Amino acid sequence: MLYDRRSALSGYVSGLLSTGRMVFTADEAERALGVGHGAFLDAAERLQRRGALLNPRQGFYVVVPPQYASWGAPPPAWYIDALMRREGQAYYVGLLKAAELRGATHQAVMEFQVVTAKRLPRIRAGRSMIVFYFRKDMEAVTAGIEERKTDTGTMKISSAALTALDLLRYPQASGGMDNIATVLSDLGRTIDREQLAALSVVVQRPVVQRLGYLLDQLGHDELTGPMQESLGARGTLPWTELDRQEARDPDFASEPLQRDVRWRIIARRLPQADA
Repeated sequence: MLYDRRSALSGYVSGLLSTGRMVFTADEAERALGVGHGAFLDAAERLQRRGALLNPRQGFYVVVPPQYASWGAPPPAWYIDALMRREGQAYYVGLLKAAELRGATHQAVMEFQVVTAKRLPRIRAGRSMIVFYFRKDMEAVTAGIEERKTDTGTMKISSAALTALDLLRYPQASGGMDNIATVLSDLGRTIDREQLAALSVVVQRPVVQRLGYLLDQLGHDELTGPMQESLGARGTLPWTELDRQEARDPDFASEPLQRDVRWRIIARRLPQADA
């Protein structure tokens, strides 16, 4: 009887795959198969051990197609939208992952980075690590969130403008200033300057100052005029460090290399973008 239940779940999973569906909940499977929760969990655990099923959150399952069996999971882009709907949270794929999806990266991104309105623990999904970054003002940046088609549906992703701002908002998630400069050197070509200016009104001022300074340094000064006007409307700018970590580092904390009057940025070292 136990074997039959496991076989039934395997058939159910195969049936989902045949219709192009990748995810299901425990409740859905139990109703479809007419089994209790304990029997379902036993069968699901067996499929997980075989690498045919992924359980990223309690009660939520992702089918692993045969071509991704060696990876332990399909790409997170295939199921992130369904996962976040299950969580009931606004989200967008952002930071370095969004930059990579927009063709602005010089190296493989190790994390699948998601910005969301709730603090969530990271998820190990086969070879991938899904990492969540908290943002409480999600409604303020909706103009910078777009939908992108995936192989299994759609997902939400930050625009080039919002991605650029977020790289400076979460510098440790972005690989530090040198890596941010490298990404911005490519990403700058795709940024909508009017949207950048609009988003600059709702993002923390030091973040806007740092991004404006870097865009100027990287030769993307055509983007920064409206951005600076938006920033100026918010009042007198305080001086801010380009890299707060360097400001605390004894090797850099003495006399700064540059004080940029336009953005009121204190730079102790000029970031180096990779060629």
